Amino acid sequence: MSGESSIILVTGGSGLVGQAIKTLIEQEKQEGKNETWIFCGSKDGDLRDKQQTEALFEKHRPTHVIHLAAMVGGLFHNMAHNLDFFRENMAINDNVLAACHSRSVRKVVSCLSTCIFPDNTTYPIDETMVHNGPPHSSNYGYSYAKRMIDVLNRGYHEQHGRTFTSVIPCNVFGPRDNYSLQSSHVIPALVRRMDDAMRNGDATFTVLGSGKPLRQFIYSLDLAKLFLWVLRSYDSVEPIILSVDESDEVTISAVAEAIKEAYGYQGTLVYDTSKADGQYKKTASNRKLRSLYKDFTFTPFEEAIRDTVKWFRENREIART
Repeated sequence: MSGESSIILVTGGSGLVGQAIKTLIEQEKQEGKNETWIFCGSKDGDLRDKQQTEALFEKHRPTHVIHLAAMVGGLFHNMAHNLDFFRENMAINDNVLAACHSRSVRKVVSCLSTCIFPDNTTYPIDETMVHNGPPHSSNYGYSYAKRMIDVLNRGYHEQHGRTFTSVIPCNVFGPRDNYSLQSSHVIPALVRRMDDAMRNGDATFTVLGSGKPLRQFIYSLDLAKLFLWVLRSYDSVEPIILSVDESDEVTISAVAEAIKEAYGYQGTLVYDTSKADGQYKKTASNRKLRSLYKDFTFTPFEEAIRDTVKWFRENREIART
């Protein structure tokens, strides 16, 4: 991207990752990059609708796109709405990439998820294994729709020479997440509920599930830095996993304990084992990332949890709850 002026459109720009990228861009302003950034959310156009998508791209005429927009939700929301997750995300992705092609967008970086990988697989998972078998049954609708971005990227590259690529982050968390109790992911759900417990003076705090599943979590500001690196420096259409190291994998119970510590909660954690755990693990290898970006340093997990809790406590009134 060096030398040329760029107009970068971020779909889903009001969400967790989009806002983290915006934070970094605002910090970069003094560096004099020849870039114009546009962060769009659902209020700017319904990307499920082809005409609204076309109108958004006609208005802004981007040269580059970071495609984050998606219908998302936590485990239980996915389990109840697999068809909706498939159809709505398929429509969003097809409309966005078609608009990018018709306007000769120079580069697109789309966001996938580690949940797209096969349920029955060997670990760690890597970029070659995306299509090796069915995803976990709990969120197959979302997973298959996300996989199809990779299919679209390959097709646009083979037929039209487009540089449309994708990244596969592990579980993301941080400021400006979705803290709704109905549709949030595990860390924001625990943060929100712990905040409630602190306010109510609850003596016990219930974690849904056994607490035993393992996950890799990436801080949103770390992921934002890696997104900018991919946009500016990674030119393959092959997907790339953006994840913390395998050694940084933690149990859900360790997550709950870190949030408890960040809040200074004095009560007892209990586990409701009648609730579903989802996949036990989905360990991802970041070997490809490490080979291309050797000196990247991730924020330590406990520090990132403290920063996230601090943000929520200070911004609960304006957070998505």
